Amino acid sequence: MDAALKLFTERGFHGTSTAQISKDAGVATGTLFNYFPTKEDLINNLYFEIKGELSRSMGKGIEAQSTFKDKLRKIWSNLVKWGVDNQEEFLFVGQFCTSPYITKFTREEVTKEYVFLHDLVKEGIANGEIRDFSEELTISMFYQASRTVVNFILDSDSSLDENKVLEDGFQIIWRGLAKE
Repeated sequence: MDAALKLFTERGFHGTSTAQISKDAGVATGTLFNYFPTKEDLINNLYFEIKGELSRSMGKGIEAQSTFKDKLRKIWSNLVKWGVDNQEEFLFVGQFCTSPYITKFTREEVTKEYVFLHDLVKEGIANGEIRDFSEELTISMFYQASRTVVNFILDSDSSLDENKVLEDGFQIIWRGLAKE
């Protein structure tokens, strides 16, 4: 999986052969096919695993937050920090989130990992804390904005105050969503 992640992010789907994945992983191609019958199976498994890891990271510590805004800020912070700390995985998710190689089944299974986020958005709308936008659009905008912040942090010099950038990014999102 590590070899596949590295190669898919560097070379894309078509530029990555199963022979190269096997070689970089130090296993025979036949062994790879015992676990993943096709390259599509491999990329779908990898996508599911990484999105699950991301979901678990995003949800850490939100139960300790008392307000809706604090819960959303915690998810934001967890998401951005995960992206900075797991650059290859973050890049992979960004590259393949709209890929035709990720099956409908995989997408549906991944969505189950994010029920907590959908529930939080519904709660915010129901309580009148955020505008009544589409759940899916709200979550997509939230994620895409996090990608911008992660890339901004990664592309900046070492003197950057990451906490300020993280909070500024959250405030931009919050001001677009809040019903204040």
